Amino acid sequence: MKRRNAWKEYKKKDMAAVEELSVLYRRFLDAGKTERECIREAIRFAEENGYRNLETWIKTRTKLKEGDCVYLSHMEKSAVFFQIGERPLEEGMYIVGSHVDSPRMDIKQIPCYEEAEQVYLDTHYYGGVKKYQWLSLPLALHGVVIRKDGSRTEIRIGEQEKEPVFVIADLLPHLGREKNEQKVKDFIVAEKMDVLIGNQPLPEENGTENVKKHILRILYDRYQIQEEDLLSAELEIVPAGRARECGLDRSMILAYGQDDRSCAFASLKALIDSGIPGRTKTGCCLLVDKEETGSNGATGMKSRFFENTVAELLVLLEKKQSGVPFEVRLRRSLANSKMLSADVSAAFDPMYEIYFEKKNSAYLANGLVFNKYSGSGGKTGANDANPEFMAQLRRIMEEQDVVYQTAELGGVDQGGGGTIAYIMARYGMEVIDCGIAVLGMHAPWEVTSKADLYEAVKGYTAFYRWGQ
Repeated sequence: MKRRNAWKEYKKKDMAAVEELSVLYRRFLDAGKTERECIREAIRFAEENGYRNLETWIKTRTKLKEGDCVYLSHMEKSAVFFQIGERPLEEGMYIVGSHVDSPRMDIKQIPCYEEAEQVYLDTHYYGGVKKYQWLSLPLALHGVVIRKDGSRTEIRIGEQEKEPVFVIADLLPHLGREKNEQKVKDFIVAEKMDVLIGNQPLPEENGTENVKKHILRILYDRYQIQEEDLLSAELEIVPAGRARECGLDRSMILAYGQDDRSCAFASLKALIDSGIPGRTKTGCCLLVDKEETGSNGATGMKSRFFENTVAELLVLLEKKQSGVPFEVRLRRSLANSKMLSADVSAAFDPMYEIYFEKKNSAYLANGLVFNKYSGSGGKTGANDANPEFMAQLRRIMEEQDVVYQTAELGGVDQGGGGTIAYIMARYGMEVIDCGIAVLGMHAPWEVTSKADLYEAVKGYTAFYRWGQ
C-alpha cells in the first residue's frame, strides 16, 4: 500500500489553512491544561459559534428543532455538543467522541509537609506515566479549591513568565551509580515524586515548620485558602509552558496533553465546520473525562451522562406521541448511530523501531489514522470495527480527498491500549478508533504534525456531513 505524505499534496491555500488551524489549536491547548479548563474552553469556542446551553431548553421545556446547536456540560469535566438534524433521533446520530483528561500528577488531600527546611506537595500520579520523565521539569499548578461554604478559588500558577514554577528534583549523577543499575520503573518510587514549593522560613517565627508556615501564609494572603481547604481541592501538576512549533520547518507541534486534546479540538472544530444547512441526521461531539484511568466515575464514559443527555433530547424533540415506548426509542437512537472514537495513535519512531511493525504503523504527516481494533495481545479489551463500516469510511474519506492511513498500536506482543470505543459499542452502534499520530505519547511533552491535525478536521467534517 502506498502511503501519502500530506505535505506533498498541499497548495498555497492549504498551507495557509494549516497554519491558521495550528494557531487556534495551540491556543486551545494553552487554555485547557486540565479537564475542567479544556471543557470550559470548548464551551467558549462553541458559544462563539452559536451553541447554547441545553439546560435552557430543559428548564423551560422548550422544544428543540432542526438547526438548533446546543451543548450540555456535566460536572465541568465532560460535555456533549449537538447539531440537530431533520430526521428523527431514533434513526441515529453521527458521533465523534474524545477524552480530555491527560497523564499528570495529582495533589493528595493532605499534601503539604516540610522536610529539611524544604516544603513539598505530596502527589499521586494519574494515568500511564513514565515517572522519570517528570523529574527536573518546570511544573505548573492548576485546579480548584472548594471551601466548606461552597465558595471556590481557581488556581493557575506557573504559566506566566513572571510567575514561579515548581519542580520534582532529580538525584545528581555523582551519586546515581546505584540508581543507574535499576530498572526504569524502579528509578523513582511514586511516594518520592513530591513537588518542591518553598524554602524560605518566616523570620519572626520560632519553633518548627517555619517554611511550611510561610507557604500557608502565602496561600491564605493571596488565595484565602487554609490548609484544611486542601481536603476539598482538585489540584493538578502539569508541565509549565506554552504549546510550541517544533522543527526548523515549523511542521510539528510540541505540547502537553495532545493525547487526547488534539482529537477533542479537531472533533469540535469539525462539528462547527460541518454546518447546518441540509443536515439530515443529528451530529454530536462528545468530550469525556477519566479515559486514562479506565473511563470510570461520574464524568467517565462508563457513566450514564451521555445516555441521559440523549434521553433529554428525545423528550425535547418529541412532536407527538409515537406509540413506541420511550426506552425503545432511546435504544434505537443509540444503536442506529455511527461513531468515530477519536483518540490518538502511536506514531512510528525510528529511534525505537523494534517496538513497531512498520507496515501497520502510523506515520507523522500521513494523515488521519484509523485503528480497526485496539486492545493488547490477542485483542484483549479491543473494539474491533466491522469491515462494512471501514469500507464506508474509506469511500467517504476518498470522496472528500482526506489523507488517511491505518495502523495498530505497536507490535502485537509489545503492549497495546484501549479507548472509549468498546464502551460505546455496547449500545450496538458501529464504532471505530480514528485519530492523530503522536510521538512520545504520555510524555510531558508530545509531538504531532500540523498536517495530521488538518487532515483530522477534514476527516471528522466529512464524517459529520455523511449525515447530510
